[in-house]
Amino acid sequence: MAVPMSDVTDTARDAGIEQVLEYLRDARLFDFTGYKRGTLSRRIGRRMQTVGVADADAYVEYLEVHPDEFEQLFNTILINLSSFFRDPDAWDHLRSDALPAILSAKPGSPLRAWSAGCATGQEPYSIVMLVAEELGADAVKDRLKVYATDLDADALETARQAEYSEREVEGVPPELLEKYFRPVGSRYAFSPDLRRSVIFGRHDLLQDAPISRTDLLLCRNTLMYFNADVQAQLIQRLHFSLADDGFLMLGKVEMLADHDLFRAVDQKHRLFRKVSRSTLRERLLTMAARPGSPPAQVHNNVADIAFELLADAGILVDPDGVVIGVNARARELFGLRRDAVGRLFHDLELSYRPIELRSRLDQVRSERRSVCLEEVPRWTPGGDLTFMDIGIVPLLAGRHLLATAITFSDVTQNRRVRQELEETHRELEVAYEELQSTNEELETTNEELQSTVEELETTNEELQSTNEELETMNEELSSTNEELQAINDELRYRTSEVNEVNAYIESVLGTLDASVIVVDQSMAVRVWNGLSFEMWGLRADEAEGRNVLALDLGFPVDVLGPPIRACLQGEDPGRPFTVDAVSRRGHPIRCIVRTAQLRGAQQSIEGAIVLINEAPPS
Repeated sequence: MAVPMSDVTDTARDAGIEQVLEYLRDARLFDFTGYKRGTLSRRIGRRMQTVGVADADAYVEYLEVHPDEFEQLFNTILINLSSFFRDPDAWDHLRSDALPAILSAKPGSPLRAWSAGCATGQEPYSIVMLVAEELGADAVKDRLKVYATDLDADALETARQAEYSEREVEGVPPELLEKYFRPVGSRYAFSPDLRRSVIFGRHDLLQDAPISRTDLLLCRNTLMYFNADVQAQLIQRLHFSLADDGFLMLGKVEMLADHDLFRAVDQKHRLFRKVSRSTLRERLLTMAARPGSPPAQVHNNVADIAFELLADAGILVDPDGVVIGVNARARELFGLRRDAVGRLFHDLELSYRPIELRSRLDQVRSERRSVCLEEVPRWTPGGDLTFMDIGIVPLLAGRHLLATAITFSDVTQNRRVRQELEETHRELEVAYEELQSTNEELETTNEELQSTVEELETTNEELQSTNEELETMNEELSSTNEELQAINDELRYRTSEVNEVNAYIESVLGTLDASVIVVDQSMAVRVWNGLSFEMWGLRADEAEGRNVLALDLGFPVDVLGPPIRACLQGEDPGRPFTVDAVSRRGHPIRCIVRTAQLRGAQQSIEGAIVLINEAPPS
């Protein structure tokens, strides 16, 4: 039931504001507890009036029942006001004071900028246009990366589209509008090539690690929504984000709470430059800062000393993969110098040798849980094989990753002792098994001896029987030998007859004054007489076994196909016919061809006979 707006008093909203904020933090992981209470009270109260609830309890119940209300509430709290080149005078000073210093300090090197609280994207695209005017569009595509972050996912989605109405591009100078935008219907789309230089992502300034090593950081009209304690912590985070001598631009209504971290370049237009503080202790304290925590005592270096004197080798890596600490044992064990601090861990040989650590480091950072690698082998420079346990542990403050600690513990001696114990244990087990086996063998030996005597007696009887069988086999072999001798004699007689028949046939074929070709059912040559060689130049061993129609002769063999097939099918091959051919000596001749059937013993057709005579001259 709707409640009149007048019933929702400011006092009731203020009394229940903490309950709503705690629910948003626990249910949706949005922590607004660092925001100014007056602003939050007004904006949450506006939503309570809109949906018609009277107190915080009822509004929390409404959020539980209506998940869509979260989006409306966040849009009310996070007012996304942005425009191109907002406050033009400030951008002019950024162009004249900050940008030349950044470009001169990093000639030809990559440039990194961060737009924190980018809303719908006008600010990061303004940065791209500003740098493009100084370096040119091609250089921007190669060198510039702008990280644009915000809490509002819907605003980020709008920013990614990079399309704006005519009213939204009013702040863009006409020459830049024509140069970097193209009309799309009634809207204007930012240059797709330059759009790739901007990386959008959701980011919570209070909870997520700041983007590191940025040359230019714009956080305009964002700090003003937080209370003084939270602002002080956020200033430390922005200081950590910037590279040495990097530039920070705030909104015109915002001031710096800690002037030791930055020096003013243009106080009126809120342009500041970082004052470097690079000790490990200060970097970690900055990363660990939380709303409501007391200021860090930089001079307290007990943690640095403890880390330096650890018995195990240790390395600290920040969330961006940069080495921020190497203790004495690590420098001694791996030959690292002090200048390893500040380098990317992935660039160190230690990241992949003796074992691949880069993927495991990424796993620990993403999953927020430790990884332990046991007994990793490593060869020392002296040629000794050692083993170490490697632990990769995330250092967390709540959900926030401060750094990742990598420790290396030498377990060579422990491994050696354990291996000796395991070897001794195995030897004892083997000895016990051998004793049991020996006892069993002794027990069975007597039985085996008794069985052997019985087997010898049986073997003697078998040998006598085998001797009788051998005598019988000898007689059978003698008989078989006589039969084989008789068969051999018969075979020699038959072979002699065959040889005589073959000699007779060869004699007959040799005396014929014609080329005689005998083919089988498959038309393969079986007989090729001497005159065939004389006429066509093909020896018998070259012709026999080949298809007669495939022979390469001076004679046109294709004319033999029809009469040979007729013979093989039992038909009349027809009358002799004449064919023009070329002899083996290249002389043209005229041939008379005759074909006849070749019949076997049962009068079955087994092939064909071809007779080729040279025709007498006419």
